[in-house]
Amino acid sequence: MIIKYKNTSIFCTDSGQGPPLILLHGFLENAAIWSPFITELSKNYRVICIDLLGHGQSGCIGYIHTMEMMAEAVRAVIEFLNLKKCSFVGHSMGGYVSLAFLEYFPDQVKSLLLVNSTSLEDNDERIQNRNRAIAAVKKDHKTFIRIAISNLFNPEHKTTLTRAIENITQEALKTPVQGIVAALEGMKLRKNRTQVIRQFEGKKVIFISKKDPVLDYDSLLNEAKIAQLKIVEFPDGHMSFIENEALFFQNLMHFIEY
Repeated sequence: MIIKYKNTSIFCTDSGQGPPLILLHGFLENAAIWSPFITELSKNYRVICIDLLGHGQSGCIGYIHTMEMMAEAVRAVIEFLNLKKCSFVGHSMGGYVSLAFLEYFPDQVKSLLLVNSTSLEDNDERIQNRNRAIAAVKKDHKTFIRIAISNLFNPEHKTTLTRAIENITQEALKTPVQGIVAALEGMKLRKNRTQVIRQFEGKKVIFISKKDPVLDYDSLLNEAKIAQLKIVEFPDGHMSFIENEALFFQNLMHFIEY
């Protein structure tokens, strides 16, 4: 389904009937990342998967896509579909967008699950890494994508997940350079939303991976304590829904069946 938004298009899928569940993908991903779970989820829920700005089949609206801009695009989809309170699941960047949505549209959030994500802002080192990434993308985006996707996984399992990594890489290669850079610029600018999620009274959970190469395990534990998030731990890397698929789905169902 294509929704017109600010002179561009936002793509989403809409499956099943029941309480609405919004699934938001991470950086370099798109709505297709959730495909393995849609059949089961849509038996009891209305499952909405959205391509965030500059990703998948959604267009760009600028050279910087802030998390707030992405959240506003998500709200446009929700309003178009005439949804009320929704449960949100956000992987990595999708978690950042979910938190921005929670801050600006709290009455539309029933519950929130952060998947390998954080409510913290980028520190100085992360900002420098984003700047280096932007330079690398502008020089050779295909090489950047291949390296970036591979680095999301626990190195111990890269050989057993070769096909999955290649499939995700092929999807990521469809992301336009402008979309990649705009997202990197937007993530670099995002603010700390630990207090936003702390003050949220709905169900709030964070999925943390012990060998996540992107987010520091100990830092996430401390953040979860401050934000009063329920913690679910996984043994592998940043892509828990692929690396630990069965365990992920089990805990995802526990979250939404609350």
